[in-house]
Amino acid sequence: MVDQIKILVSTMTGTAELVAEEIADALSAKGEEAEILLMDDLGADILKNGAAYIICTSTYGQGDIPDNGQAFINNLSLASPDLSGIKYGVFALGDLTYDQTFCNAGNLFDAAFQKYGATRVGDIIRHDASTGELPEDQAAEWAEEWLEKLRAA
Repeated sequence: MVDQIKILVSTMTGTAELVAEEIADALSAKGEEAEILLMDDLGADILKNGAAYIICTSTYGQGDIPDNGQAFINNLSLASPDLSGIKYGVFALGDLTYDQTFCNAGNLFDAAFQKYGATRVGDIIRHDASTGELPEDQAAEWAEEWLEKLRAA
């Protein structure tokens, strides 16, 4: 099992933070405490071996990472850390109306974590805002499934 779970949030409007809160509540109900951290002012030094991370991010503009996540991903690239002892999951928010950039921020974070050796647990969940379903409604179920896979990993 991991030492801790941290939910790293990249958001423009706060929706990804609401999703992170639902994920944290679902994990808590299963006996795992999770710390929610907005990516503002975070660097690669936050990533510690033995911990697990959930990246919860929206996408905006032309498939961009939200403003508060830009410095984090840039710092990750500069630091080139060894993330081989880290497991993670990705909850990406997007709108399939923009099919070429759908959930691209989640894809960018996933690629960065894999590039430095982290192991993704489960598939990336890609919430589609155009369906009308609230991402918070998917969060708890996804978190429970992700936790089961993390515990089995």
